[in-house]
Amino acid sequence: MRERRVKSPIVSITHNQIEQLSIIEAINLLPLDEIIKEGDTVVITPNWVKAQPPYTATVVGPRTLRTLIQHIKNKSPDKIIIATGSGGDDTKKVFETVGYNKIIAEEKIEFIDLNYGPYIDLALGHDIIETTKINKLIEETDVLISFTQLKQHEEATVSAAIKNIALGWPPGEIHGFPKKSLGIHEDLHGFIVAMAKKIPIDLSIVSLDKTMIGTGPSDGKAVNTEGLIIASTDPVAADAIAARLLGFLPQAVQYLYRLYKDGIGEADPKNMTIRGLTLEEAEKLFSMAAYGQEIVLDKNNVIKNLHGSQ
Repeated sequence: MRERRVKSPIVSITHNQIEQLSIIEAINLLPLDEIIKEGDTVVITPNWVKAQPPYTATVVGPRTLRTLIQHIKNKSPDKIIIATGSGGDDTKKVFETVGYNKIIAEEKIEFIDLNYGPYIDLALGHDIIETTKINKLIEETDVLISFTQLKQHEEATVSAAIKNIALGWPPGEIHGFPKKSLGIHEDLHGFIVAMAKKIPIDLSIVSLDKTMIGTGPSDGKAVNTEGLIIASTDPVAADAIAARLLGFLPQAVQYLYRLYKDGIGEADPKNMTIRGLTLEEAEKLFSMAAYGQEIVLDKNNVIKNLHGSQ
């Protein structure tokens, strides 16, 4: 498979009361001209896990998705394709109930339901699922963008950019509805690692405008932190920063730590280029919205040790 367009772990954190403005600010702090080039086929995989409104923190907002599409059009790609496969409800139901169908029609771009073929075989080397069918769109993709809400997750600990791809691309037609028939959830973290090693994410966008705490992917409590966005050239870095806002250091998220140890991405903020807000500023904003008090890992411009205090 191809490699990420930009390998350096650059992370941007932005905060604007309007999510659409914040997402543009975040991706503009990254080397976008190196990520998306004229003539590319750009695939955006949004989190459409279930047919619930965006204010529940279950799925991404249609208006923000439109803003992202319009901004990418400025880079003159050959194609922009929205592609995902829902694991909770039928993708078409999510597509129509939440209103994504209107956005895609008005923007005149293509949509592909990844729960169905045509397929290629993807070798994973996972202990339970050695290979999986996957939509052949993966072979035609020049740039892959993961766009998702941040969530605490009942099995994955954290659901962000990496899990969004790892669970959005395997087809429900093969793995079942939900995607549990062939063993994904028998070793969920291992499966996420295997998928992340095979499918490079060029641009990771994690919205905390609505974040799910308690338990996800669809039954938790939505935290309203208007326009808090994390974007990165490195999906491991994006998820590591997002996890810190939930209070988790890398080793607390098994798939994240394994990818870091295997050299797939960067999980230590000390080795990242962070633009926009500082980690401390972001942690204060989020914790006040979520818990009503400041809970900060990284204080006084000092990044907490990768393995914590004890």
